[in-house]
Amino acid sequence: MEYAGKGVIPVFNGFPEETIRFFLGLRFHNDASFFNEHRDEYEAYVKKPFFEFINAMSPTLETIADDFELRPAKCMARIRRDTRFTKDKTPYRDHLWLMFKRSGEPRDETVMYWFELSPDTVNWGLGFWGANRPAMDAMRMMIDQKPYEMLDTLKQARIPDKKYSIDGSEYVKKKIPDVVPEALKAFYLRKELYLCRRGVPLSDAYSGRIVKLYSQDYLQLKPLYQLLRKLADLGKSSLDG
Repeated sequence: MEYAGKGVIPVFNGFPEETIRFFLGLRFHNDASFFNEHRDEYEAYVKKPFFEFINAMSPTLETIADDFELRPAKCMARIRRDTRFTKDKTPYRDHLWLMFKRSGEPRDETVMYWFELSPDTVNWGLGFWGANRPAMDAMRMMIDQKPYEMLDTLKQARIPDKKYSIDGSEYVKKKIPDVVPEALKAFYLRKELYLCRRGVPLSDAYSGRIVKLYSQDYLQLKPLYQLLRKLADLGKSSLDG
C-alpha cells in the first residue's frame, strides 16, 4: 500500500492487538528463523497497519508543510536493525517507529515528527534526529538576539505543556547567560532537541482515536515545527557560507 495521495481521506481503525503480539514474539525469539516463519504475520499485522496509519496521517501533514515525504515505505523504520555500530547485535526491532520529514533530506539534518509503538508504550513528538549543532547554534543566536521570536512561537504552540517533555543531551560546561528569559532556559544548552509525549494509554493505539490524538498534537506543534525548520535551514546555510 503506497501513499493514498492528496484529497484522499483514508480510514484507520487502530492497530490490531496482533501487532503487539508479533513484537512480543520477536522480543523473545529474536532471530531470522522466527521472523521468516512469521513473515506473513509481519506483513499483515505490522507493515500493513503502519502503512494505513501513515496514509491516515497524511492529510494532517499536508496542512503543515507541502514537502513532507509521505510514501509509507520511506516513512517507516525497517524491522531489521543495523547492528554494525552497536554492541546490541539482536537482528530485529521489537517495536517500530516512523518519521515525517522533508522529502529527500538526510535524516541527521532534518526536523521530524515521529511516532513509536512498542509492547510497552506508544509515544510521539517533534524534533531533531540526534545532535544538530548548526541548528542548535542558530537557535542560541536567536535566543540571544531575538528572544521574542522564539517566545512568541512557544506561546502559539502552547509550550510549556505538561503533556510534553523537553529532551535532548546538553552541554555541561556552557553557561546560560543571565539575560536569557526563564521560558527559554530549557532550550539554551541543548546539543539535540526533541519534544516527546509519553504516557499515552496503549489502548488508544487499538482504535481510530490514535489518529485524532496524533493529529491534534501535530497541529498544536505546527508553529514550533516551522521554527525548527527555519533554524535547520539557517544552520545549513551557515555551513554552506
